[in-house]
Amino acid sequence: IGQAFPYTPIANPRWMIPNWSFGIREEDVAKNVAAAREEGAELVVLLSHNGFDVDRKLASRVPGIDVILTGHTHDALPEPVMVGKTILVASGSNGKFVSRLDLDVSSGEVKGFRYRLIPVFSDVIARDPQIAALIDKVRAPYEQELKRELARTDSLLYRRGNFNGTFDDLICRALIEERDAEISLSPGFRWGTSLLPGQAITVEDVHNACAMTYPEAYRTTMSGQLIKDILEDVADNLFNPDPYYQHGSEM
Repeated sequence: IGQAFPYTPIANPRWMIPNWSFGIREEDVAKNVAAAREEGAELVVLLSHNGFDVDRKLASRVPGIDVILTGHTHDALPEPVMVGKTILVASGSNGKFVSRLDLDVSSGEVKGFRYRLIPVFSDVIARDPQIAALIDKVRAPYEQELKRELARTDSLLYRRGNFNGTFDDLICRALIEERDAEISLSPGFRWGTSLLPGQAITVEDVHNACAMTYPEAYRTTMSGQLIKDILEDVADNLFNPDPYYQHGSEM
């Protein structure tokens, strides 16, 4: 069963998705679980973009889900989290880990499981020749620009927390300098890969750090009250005690 990000209209401009509706929709999830069981499914897996905390609450309220492969919040958990009989698996982001989950299923019930969160070391894993050739072909027109060096870092650059990281600081400083602003705002998050001290910062690295929605960098006038309201709203989205009101996972 698939579950899209329930807060898509909040996280993105509504005009981008005018004909779609979103939500956690416990009743719909429960109906899909029941329908799958009625059709003979011995194992029900929810592939979810809800976020870890939301899925943990969902698992406590919707029976019959054996496994939730949870995404959105980019958590990398060394062991699954059990909520009743539901197994929650979180595998990080950006291809840093692969999760392996072996299940012992008998008579429509999970009798046991084994799990491993496996780090991906790209320099010791052989590339699949066919896929590598396809990727190289797609990248070819852009390869020179993607590899263009913009600068070199003298410290570790990363985005690995709910608040801020060194790459966030660099982004904010660049926004202030380039847009002649007094304050810059950029959400801290567990996103992208890290750059080591002395490593080149390429165009591709900037794209990796900034995702797809960041090219829009707005310069506007805000009152102190508006800035306070924005920060308090974002904090509520992250720290609200009810996971269903946690619309994001970054400050």
